[in-house]
Amino acid sequence: MMTSPAYHPAAPARIVELDLARPGELRSPGGAAAAPTGRVLALVRRHGRPLGLVTATGTPGDPAGLRRDLVEAGRRLDVPVAPAVPAVPASAAPAAPVPGAERPLVSIIICTRDREDMLPQALDALLRTGYPRAEVLVVDNAPTNDATRELIRTRYPGRVRYLREPVPGLARARNCGLAAAHGEICAFTDDDVIVDPGWVAALVGLFVADDRVGCVTGLVLPAELDTEAQAVFERYGGFSKGFATRRWSLRERPADPLFPFVTSRFGTGANMAFRTGVLRGIGGFDPATGTGTPTRGGEDLLSFLYVLTSGHTVAYQPEALVWHRHRRSMEALTAQIYGFGVGFGAYLTAAVSHRPGLLAGLLKRLPRGLWQWRAVRRGRIRSAPAAGGEALAQLGRTELRGLVRGPFSYLFSVWQQHTLRAGGQL
Repeated sequence: MMTSPAYHPAAPARIVELDLARPGELRSPGGAAAAPTGRVLALVRRHGRPLGLVTATGTPGDPAGLRRDLVEAGRRLDVPVAPAVPAVPASAAPAAPVPGAERPLVSIIICTRDREDMLPQALDALLRTGYPRAEVLVVDNAPTNDATRELIRTRYPGRVRYLREPVPGLARARNCGLAAAHGEICAFTDDDVIVDPGWVAALVGLFVADDRVGCVTGLVLPAELDTEAQAVFERYGGFSKGFATRRWSLRERPADPLFPFVTSRFGTGANMAFRTGVLRGIGGFDPATGTGTPTRGGEDLLSFLYVLTSGHTVAYQPEALVWHRHRRSMEALTAQIYGFGVGFGAYLTAAVSHRPGLLAGLLKRLPRGLWQWRAVRRGRIRSAPAAGGEALAQLGRTELRGLVRGPFSYLFSVWQQHTLRAGGQL
């Protein structure tokens, strides 16, 4: 399997996927047949396994030419290379299915708020995964109407369980789903993604192969790159963590000097799964973090850290793929990047607040971390076109402002939670 960094496009493009085992087919995220023209970004697979991303340009009236160019570029990716970090044993690959009697029950939890227009596509994809032992739970977080409840009742009766969390906050919504879950594994995704048919099986494979694994994250690729803002987000870094299976633990520390604090390198909340007992054992998600609170995020990063520090392994499995619909406008993207900064600052503050023993290690690594963060951003700016470089620089400054605000946002969010509890609203 090819180990390759994600390609970050400089301009909008059509998204397709190509399996080298079926070179005559191009498909859009979600599985529909595609015959695009113009700039194309393709995920290349081999028998379902993602190898990397390639680009080509489609000419009207010549779909065969586009497929030929993509296949040629894709075959250059299909060369085994030594992984940069220890890989999960091949026995973990979902290509060899776990016998039915041994397959764990998986609770798939999707949190939403007033997105009844977007939610059906996410749920339809989840219900097509074909994993034989799964339950789907939708947590409606502080909705302004009953549209989501009615959608579940009328379109998915008996197939999707509806839950309601009245207090705003993604961490609270996820905890609501966690409390109601029956599965041995809890898998979390968002209402703005399309999961790959093999998503659940790929996540489960690593848990079954290694009982030390407490959390598995997966590959997140763009479902569309229709706008300049979506392309800029990918060049800024996107959500992808590459195409190599990886794992992290305190038993086998990587060379990364920022380990274990930069848990954003492990994955993202749009694509993560936990052993239910492990997640409950670390207390679930911190309700003072997450979208919908003053911290704007960080609940996923904090959970990754706690899984590690409780002695378990966090693994990344690129075969567990979801397609994410990025923000379409620069205004929305700027707000999102600011939220990333606030959430990361809040996550670090929460970590040392709950576990003061981490403070010394964090202070030791913080200067190196800021230097490395700036170096990465500058590298992306230098490699971007002139106009795009300024957009990336502006986003970097925005994220840094959010990072500075993060600790104060977390302290305010904690106070807010205490106030709600004291007032009997929790």
